[in-house]
Amino acid sequence: MDKLRALLQRTLGTVRQHMGTDHYGNKYYYVPEQRTWTGQTIRARRTMEPVQKDIYKYQTGHIPTEWEAWIRGKRKDPPSIEEILRNEQLRQDISAKGDDFLSTDRTMASAEGKHEVEAQPMRTQIKGHASAPLYEKPTPTEEPTSTANTFVPGSWNPKKK
Repeated sequence: MDKLRALLQRTLGTVRQHMGTDHYGNKYYYVPEQRTWTGQTIRARRTMEPVQKDIYKYQTGHIPTEWEAWIRGKRKDPPSIEEILRNEQLRQDISAKGDDFLSTDRTMASAEGKHEVEAQPMRTQIKGHASAPLYEKPTPTEEPTSTANTFVPGSWNPKKK
């Protein structure tokens, strides 16, 4: 079988096996490990032939998650159509439950908002180098200030409080 595959590879080029097609029409192929006539080994690859040939028309999400996992080698076997449909239905159910939760949460919040006053967000003032410049007069302190040129050890005696 290996000799036949090698002969086909030399005459026809790369031999690839069609593994499946998704519901968008993308085709998935497996290219087994191959040896060139020089003896180099080319590792096995998994590729996709997109139904949309124009790159600018491609949209995110046009590859099902299960097929993407197969291409990246996260799963050994290619997914079945039943598995893809089951997972898609599960995603739709979860999305519907999330939408229901948000709508009930909004209605409860609006019902509670009629009886109570909403709390307004507080404005905080941050002082320091990360904030905007603070334009106020500095308050005098009794802390010593020095340029370190005139400091004599033992000359400063702070007041006890």
